[in-house]
Amino acid sequence: MSGPRILVIEDDDVTRSAVAGNLAAHDYDVDEAADAAGGLLAWDAERPDLILLDLGLPDRDGLSVIRHVRREAATPILVLSARGQEADKIGALEAGADDYVTKPFGIGEVRARVAALLRRAGQATGDPAGILRNGSIMLDPSRRVVTVRGEELALTPREYELLKQILAAPGRVLTHGRLLRAVWGTAYGKEGHYLHVYVSRLRRKLEQADPDGDARDVVAAEPGVGYRVRESAPD
Repeated sequence: MSGPRILVIEDDDVTRSAVAGNLAAHDYDVDEAADAAGGLLAWDAERPDLILLDLGLPDRDGLSVIRHVRREAATPILVLSARGQEADKIGALEAGADDYVTKPFGIGEVRARVAALLRRAGQATGDPAGILRNGSIMLDPSRRVVTVRGEELALTPREYELLKQILAAPGRVLTHGRLLRAVWGTAYGKEGHYLHVYVSRLRRKLEQADPDGDARDVVAAEPGVGYRVRESAPD
């Protein structure tokens, strides 16, 4: 085995061969499947480190593959699909996918997404005390305290929970609905304006606390879909 094991589930032979061949050339160990059934057999047999998944498979929708894997493991799943509508992206992410690349795509972008997801999957979300860090930001859940460059940041309970949810999911896109349900509760799954207002407030406070740093940009938007944490260099 030359490196992390990747499973590519894609029914288009040209696309699958191109992606698999490029990843193999960059020291990944690659398994291939042309449909959902073959992909699930390979998943059960090999337990890869990451899955590249097309949604439009000939035998089953790719969403069913995501749900099957998520019942058993947190293995990163990167969706590669021609379905570029926001609803399709949201559906895949809500089902448990970690990221989404729309066809046609550049193979360099795919490799970068794969590397980011594998790197984050291999790291704990916090230190032994559960503290979350990103650049100059530190969030201590035991004390419910956030500091930026060592100075405590005054956040409302909702702002704190929002930042905690995002920092605790490095490498993943969190949909609007998922964040709303996590922070406000299940009754607020469609109240997108709540999220926009609170993200704007959170960003403004982070920028004020670190005007010359990158804390203000830690919450990155995925337009129409949700948010992700933008990785910062250690402070």
